[in-house]
Amino acid sequence: MEFLEQRREHALALFRIIIGLFFVFHGVQKLSKGVDLLSWPSGPMALIELIGGGLILIGLWTRWAALLSSGAMAYAYFVVHQPKALLPIENGGELAAIYSWAFLLLAFTGAGAWSIDALRKAPKKSLASA
Repeated sequence: MEFLEQRREHALALFRIIIGLFFVFHGVQKLSKGVDLLSWPSGPMALIELIGGGLILIGLWTRWAALLSSGAMAYAYFVVHQPKALLPIENGGELAAIYSWAFLLLAFTGAGAWSIDALRKAPKKSLASA
């Protein structure tokens, strides 16, 4: 298990990158279909998917972007899908539910390695010590 624990930050980074990329694709798909950005809730949702997914993908302000994205997907599940049936498998809301929980995980864990957030936290090297 030590082998896995040593690679935790990199696995988390890969998870963040893939989930962010898929979320961006989801937003691009909505925008390419010509969704009206002023129509509620599809317009703001497309922007959250595109911008939030992009921020998560590159690891910038990851916790905030993930928290907003998690809430947006929870809203999508409970408002759009859950009234059709109780369980996600019955109401077509599996993707919204999975995204919501995945983003909530990222809100708690942060970006991991290979992120702008990690670069911003890294100690600055002075020119005198170089």
